[in-house]
Amino acid sequence: MAALKLAIGNKNYSSWSMRPWLALRANDIPFVETLIPLYTDNPADKEQILSFSRAGKVPVLVDGDVTVWDSLAIIEYIAERYPEVKLWPDDVAARAHARSVCAEMHSGFVPLRNECGMNLHRPVRPLALSADAKANVARIEEIWRECRTRYGAKGPFLFGRFGAADAMYAPVVHRLRTYAIDVAPDTKAYMETMMALPAFQEWTRDGLAETLVIEKFEDA
Repeated sequence: MAALKLAIGNKNYSSWSMRPWLALRANDIPFVETLIPLYTDNPADKEQILSFSRAGKVPVLVDGDVTVWDSLAIIEYIAERYPEVKLWPDDVAARAHARSVCAEMHSGFVPLRNECGMNLHRPVRPLALSADAKANVARIEEIWRECRTRYGAKGPFLFGRFGAADAMYAPVVHRLRTYAIDVAPDTKAYMETMMALPAFQEWTRDGLAETLVIEKFEDA
């Protein structure tokens, strides 16, 4: 069986690429990684992205004749393709809860995204957040707290074992750390759990080793 192929962007900056990459790597699912630099002046980079998907964006997962783009769609595909890794909880109610918080992450938190872009190279220092971004942080803390309260007996991640929700919220862990955002002790505890995950550490090391600088993401 041919290995999965995953096209991603710069690990230093590409939060959307991190999500499905982490879902695969943390569950020891073999795949071939293709890193395509984003926001360069090289037309070959854009053409390479288009060769994976006409949507013109990464991440893109290729599994033989199947092509899946968009982070959440890829995670859903992985969950169906490899049900044994249990990216979604077994319980129907817990699964609905996990899908809801993933969808909220997928479509929401725009002020926090805009003000605190993922940039692993950025020196850790605080940034004055808007009221809307602060509300985003409070909502994320609320989501994590509720998940850990309900499912914490099953393991250290949001729904017990590492799953889709953890992959979807992983870039937020970097944002909270990099921008030195003040959070509650239980939020810090979950962040530490994620940062101790070997796959999370691997992505972080790779991102820090990158030398390409995208100036538009270096202002904050």
